Amino acid sequence: MDNRLELQSKLEKLIGNKNVYFQPPASIKLSYPCIIYSIGSGDAKHADNKVYRYTYNYEVIFISKKPTLSIIEQMMTEFEMCKLSRAYSSDNLNHYAFDLYY
Repeated sequence: MDNRLELQSKLEKLIGNKNVYFQPPASIKLSYPCIIYSIGSGDAKHADNKVYRYTYNYEVIFISKKPTLSIIEQMMTEFEMCKLSRAYSSDNLNHYAFDLYY
């Protein structure tokens, strides 16, 4: 299975619904709670002037109408290479942004 599709499935299972969007266009109407994720810079390991391993980096944002601190522990438990980069409130919605290597 494609890594991104596998990640999509894990994120859907994590929040218990299908409101997981990969780089959604502005025309999509979001349902909350949801996760929006997009591709990041990634991490390349080099040897002999070649890339021998590349790990994708994703920015994962969990958005909820209520403060949901349990999502932090769930993300850290489910994914080894994950860290909370920031938490903030915008438009009366709670956002939890994570850096995830997967």
